Amino acid sequence: MYDLLEKLAGFRSEVRQFCEAEIAPHAVEVDEKQIFKPEIQEKINAKGWWGSIVPKEYGGLGLSSAEYTVLVEEISRVCGSTGLTFAAHNSLGTYPIYAFGTEEQRQKYLPNACKKGALIAFGLTEPEAGSDAGGTKSKAVRDGDHYVINGTKCWITSAEPCTVAIATARTSEEGGVKGISSFILEKGMEGFSVGKKENKMGCRGSNTAYLHFDDLKVHESQRLGDEGVGFKQFMITLDGGRISIGAMALGLAQAAFELASRYATERKSFGQPISSYQAIQWKIADMAMKIEAARHLVYGAAYLKDSGKRMSKESAMAKVYASEVANFCTYEAIQVLGGDGYSAKYPAERYYRDMKLCEIGEGTSEVQRIVIAREVFKSISDM
Repeated sequence: MYDLLEKLAGFRSEVRQFCEAEIAPHAVEVDEKQIFKPEIQEKINAKGWWGSIVPKEYGGLGLSSAEYTVLVEEISRVCGSTGLTFAAHNSLGTYPIYAFGTEEQRQKYLPNACKKGALIAFGLTEPEAGSDAGGTKSKAVRDGDHYVINGTKCWITSAEPCTVAIATARTSEEGGVKGISSFILEKGMEGFSVGKKENKMGCRGSNTAYLHFDDLKVHESQRLGDEGVGFKQFMITLDGGRISIGAMALGLAQAAFELASRYATERKSFGQPISSYQAIQWKIADMAMKIEAARHLVYGAAYLKDSGKRMSKESAMAKVYASEVANFCTYEAIQVLGGDGYSAKYPAERYYRDMKLCEIGEGTSEVQRIVIAREVFKSISDM
């Protein structure tokens, strides 16, 4: 793993330089005004990063999962909101179209998503189907060579600015999750509307809102893959998505750690820097150890994905551990800064608010532990 991280060091340096120059200066405004600034979108687009993991023949960069993980981590290190929008578009938006779409669908949607920053939303969660994603209530009823879709999706990242949404709907009442299919839905289609925007605790500059489908009629060519495989497609997609959430958490943890470390060397109490006190030293040491461990889990999962190996357990481990490390580090950063940490004049409180998404989105920490345990018991039974 050290070899992999060393190979990524030069790439990381370039990415960090860009993020600090082009994204970091907007982070406070993005959070306070709850906006995703067009200039940030355009700057990222100029780098080609909206198509990070898409092959070059469809307009992407064809980066490895490990390289993409660096992008998510470094963007999130300076702005959690931008990191979330970026990760959702790539991991949950472009990936399923490339992985499960027809050649026609790839040619139609991926070039715009990669080269023009046309955001893609991922519509899985519903008011009555969160962790129980198999409880999808949205329906897609056959009407000749079309489907008529009705339903509501909630907690959808980039619901307002997206141009396309990939969403699940039940095409059969039989077979449980095998009755769920997925569809590529375009903004502007009659019956497709955006609902209430969420006023969130953190990642406030990343748009989150409802999507409503009211008698939305689409041709069967908009179906992603065969009927009945939508749930499986989305679970595979989430395996990769959880690595990106782990990377986002890692970036926030790193930012909090760096802030606390710098502050501790500059802030004086009782005539000396607070970094000279053991209580502070232990906090910094614990943060450093946990971040190092989290980084190995996150990049280990990315390595497995690049190797084409199954990584459901490893991606869940990466997500749950990195997000809990981010919780620890952002909390401790506020403690190190004291009153300054509680104030918006330092970004510690923003890191703390942004971090919480990582313990909830794309499967709560509790659900991740179920996934991990299930995989552990399965491996034992296979021995």
